[in-house]
Amino acid sequence: MSLAAARPLISVYDDKNASTGTSVCLPAVFRAPVRPDIVATIHNDIAKNRRQPYCVNVDAGHQTSAESWGTGRAVARIPRVRGGGTHRSGQGAFGNMCRGGRMFAPTKTWRRWHRKINVAQ
Repeated sequence: MSLAAARPLISVYDDKNASTGTSVCLPAVFRAPVRPDIVATIHNDIAKNRRQPYCVNVDAGHQTSAESWGTGRAVARIPRVRGGGTHRSGQGAFGNMCRGGRMFAPTKTWRRWHRKINVAQ
């Protein structure tokens, strides 16, 4: 099989969308196979450019006056809510393992939300 047969002929049109009557061989670069892994990566990166930043409140989980009871009470050394007369007093606070505490590694707005993509890709 000759190289010209592997590259189909393409009709040439002018700026008025009229055929000029000439034809050229398709460039060899268009015969290259499409890589699905690169296509998937580019689609994922383009989809990330539509996101809006989000984060949790900087004070979330730290809005109680909690202090650790220290050692010697047979309880964990996590800070505990002060006071009495409510179910909340004596409960653990501030920690990511506590109900009503802050999350582990709170989300920030300065995360890298968008991706730069080459035009040639």
